[in-house]
Amino acid sequence: MEMHQVRYFLAVARVLNFTRAAEECNVAQPSLTRAIKHLEEEFGGELFRRERKLTHLSDLGHRMLPVMQQCFDSALAAKKLAQSIHSGAVAPLAIGLSIAVDIAVLIPFLADLVRAFPGLELRFHRGNGVEVAAWLKKGEIEVAVAGPLGDDWDRLDSWPLFTEPYVLAVEKSHRFASQNGAIPPEELGHERLLGRDYCEHTKELEEFFESNAARPKVYHSVGSDDDLAELLEANFGIGIAPRSCFSGDAVERLDLKGFDQTRTVSVYGVAGRQRSSAANMLIKMLRTADWPAMGYARSAGDTASAGQN
Repeated sequence: MEMHQVRYFLAVARVLNFTRAAEECNVAQPSLTRAIKHLEEEFGGELFRRERKLTHLSDLGHRMLPVMQQCFDSALAAKKLAQSIHSGAVAPLAIGLSIAVDIAVLIPFLADLVRAFPGLELRFHRGNGVEVAAWLKKGEIEVAVAGPLGDDWDRLDSWPLFTEPYVLAVEKSHRFASQNGAIPPEELGHERLLGRDYCEHTKELEEFFESNAARPKVYHSVGSDDDLAELLEANFGIGIAPRSCFSGDAVERLDLKGFDQTRTVSVYGVAGRQRSSAANMLIKMLRTADWPAMGYARSAGDTASAGQN
């Protein structure tokens, strides 16, 4: 079945006259008649009953009409979408975002992007580092923003954006909030920890607990940083996470003595793979952004020490 056959069938079904349908389709009547006949052979029955000037749909034709109309409409929609994408009127962009990265990091850049591409259609994919790397390989996303992906694929392009410290976060009425200086690790033994199992540096945190005999008495596993923030505000426990995971003044950010882990957030792409204009613009904006002015990057001295970790 070919699309011109579907078009001819719909024309005849609408005007119930082969001659007029051929004129509408700008085709010779014998060609239209042959196309309809081929359809009937393929479907195994008559689509029309021809009774001199009284042509009408057969039972099979009546049943096929809505299906053929849907087929034709879908084909037209697909063609229109392809033309829109080619012309830039529609610009789909699939972005991978680590569970451990707050989408607020991207909001200012996405706002500029949608102004530059009014037809931009964003699709966000949330996952851990392994999942984000797999989506990039499969071409399911064009751009990713995440911490370390733990993947040494030679076609993986990465551009570091900012490096930030891990902090100990507590609700403002928590006993730690009134203490001066870094919190000693042994103090954690009396606390409930809200754990981020999706964290890029879970292993390093575990090693810190072991080496300092600082394991919290209770460990609650949370599924997202949004959940972590809600539980922290309810004083349900304490959290250890990168500084950018906590926005606003709802929680107190403290230093944990001896835990100097940092996290570098990067933008990722695939080398040698053609990217859309929207994807290229987003990568460029992220790479040239003044992250220190936005409050994400550490000081020069801290960044230098972070590179030694």
